[in-house]
Amino acid sequence: MLQVHGLAKAFGPLQVVRDLGTTVQGGECLGVMGPNGAGKSTFFDLLAGVTRADAGRVLVNGVDVAALPPEARVRAGLARAFQVPKPFATLTVGEHLLLAADAGGGLRGRAAAARVDEVLALTGLSRLRNAPGGSLRLLDRKRLELAKALATGPKVLLLDEISGGLTEPEVQALVVLIRGLKRPGLAILWIEHIAHALQATCDRILMLHLGAKVIEDRPDVVTADPRVRALYLGAAAHA
Repeated sequence: MLQVHGLAKAFGPLQVVRDLGTTVQGGECLGVMGPNGAGKSTFFDLLAGVTRADAGRVLVNGVDVAALPPEARVRAGLARAFQVPKPFATLTVGEHLLLAADAGGGLRGRAAAARVDEVLALTGLSRLRNAPGGSLRLLDRKRLELAKALATGPKVLLLDEISGGLTEPEVQALVVLIRGLKRPGLAILWIEHIAHALQATCDRILMLHLGAKVIEDRPDVVTADPRVRALYLGAAAHA
C-alpha cells in the first residue's frame, strides 16, 4: 500500500533524511521510533508533501505522489493525524468529519453521511457527534484528530505521536483503537516515543538515527537490538 524508495532531504549542509526506504502492506502497522533529531518528523513531512524531498519516490497503492502537493496526496489516499489536535471550537464532531469526507475524500450527500457514521462508530465518538470541538477533553480530541484523517478514506494513515500528553490508561485506550483499525485496505505508520505502545500495536518497527535506517524488524527484535538500546533506551551497547 505504501512504497518509499531512496527518500532524501538536506537543509543546507545538514542531511536530515538519508536514502530512506520502506514498504508497508495493507493491514500492517509500522512503528517509527528514534531519539530526538533522528529525522522522524521530517520523514512524515516528506511523505505528506509538507516538505519537498531532494530525491526519492513515494508510492501510494502503486501511484507515485512524490511530486504532488499535500492536498493532492490526501485525495490520493494519504492522511495524517497530528500530535497536537486543533479542532474548530464551534464545529461539532460530526461537522468536522463531514468536512473531511468532503474536502479530503471527495464525498457528497449520502456517501459523505455514511462515511461520517462509519468513522464515528469506529473511533468511539458516536455519543459526541453533536459536541463542539472546543468542548472535548484531550483523549476525545485525539480521537477526533484520528477520525478526521479516517474520514478522508485513506489507504495510508500517518500517526504523528498522537499519544503525546495522554495518561497511561488513555494511551492503552488509544492502542486498542489503533489495533482495531488494522484491515487489508489500510497501511498505518505510527511515530511514537512510548515503546510499549508500538510493541503492542505494530507488526514491525523502523528505527531511525540521523535520518538513516538502523533496523526494521519485528518489535521484539528491534527493542532487543543493542544499537537500539544504546541510541534510544539509554543502555550500553554491549549490555
